[in-house]
Amino acid sequence: MTDRQSHHWADQRERGSLMLMRLTAWLARTLGRRTLTPLLYVIVFYFYVFGRRARDCARQYQTYLASWSGRPELRPTRRRVFTQFMTFAEHLLDKLDAWNGRLRYEHVVLHDPDGVRQGLKGERGQMLVGAHLGNLDVCRALAEAGKRVKMNVLVHTRHAQRFNRLLGEAGADQVQLIQVSELNPATMLQLSERLERGEWLAIAGDRVALGGGRHAEVDFLSHPARFPQGPWMLAGLLKCPVNLLFCLKQEGRYHVHIERFADAIEWKRDTREQVIRQWVAQYAERLAQRCLDAPLQWFNFFPFWSEHDDRSRHLR
Repeated sequence: MTDRQSHHWADQRERGSLMLMRLTAWLARTLGRRTLTPLLYVIVFYFYVFGRRARDCARQYQTYLASWSGRPELRPTRRRVFTQFMTFAEHLLDKLDAWNGRLRYEHVVLHDPDGVRQGLKGERGQMLVGAHLGNLDVCRALAEAGKRVKMNVLVHTRHAQRFNRLLGEAGADQVQLIQVSELNPATMLQLSERLERGEWLAIAGDRVALGGGRHAEVDFLSHPARFPQGPWMLAGLLKCPVNLLFCLKQEGRYHVHIERFADAIEWKRDTREQVIRQWVAQYAERLAQRCLDAPLQWFNFFPFWSEHDDRSRHLR
């Protein structure tokens, strides 16, 4: 097993995500946000101090973003790297507010220039591709609160059923987590049936599944990085439109950006890899542009770029 595989994001997160979710939810109910905030900051500070690998990854991202954009003010400093960690902590608290119903529609600004939202009650569902930029849980919770559409969130974790039980305990019945680490005929049939019922599918486009999975290597911030093929293969096989979804916190309010990305993804037998790679490259370019809207809100604290192990020592 390579170093990259042994430190894969999914393997790291699965070991503690369920316990952390239960603990955080219990603390929020017991202590409230005001009391929980300093405790959470202490926890994040601990991970910042002792998480050298995560610090290096945040520093690498900030370095590449500054160089790609030509904005030297985005270059990493110790303060900016630490601020990215603290921003992550604030987003965790916002997630709790969203699921507990304290974050409402009036607290969110929706940007929908293509009128995608008008199709929520369409006869057939569509796909939303997001990223670990900003706070997509805000969008999920608002979808739950509005009861306008059934949202199926496709995840790579093996613990999807247990996460669903936790969501059920919180009263969330409009959001369903579905494990898609392996796309077998049964899973494809299930997803197709959900689309036909008017349900929507949501998936992140910036993380490769545990074990590698199908991926395409494209430029992201002018450096080669691996992105999953899964979202684009699904859209092509299920013959559904694809929309992009980003939720960024700016000036104290969440701005939800939803935009049409592809009416259809089609390929022939001998062009599939090329077609999918083109869509992955377009997604990576759009993600890079959105990172400039909220430079410290891309939360990938693990080796993301293909050349990380060779270059990371030069970024410290």
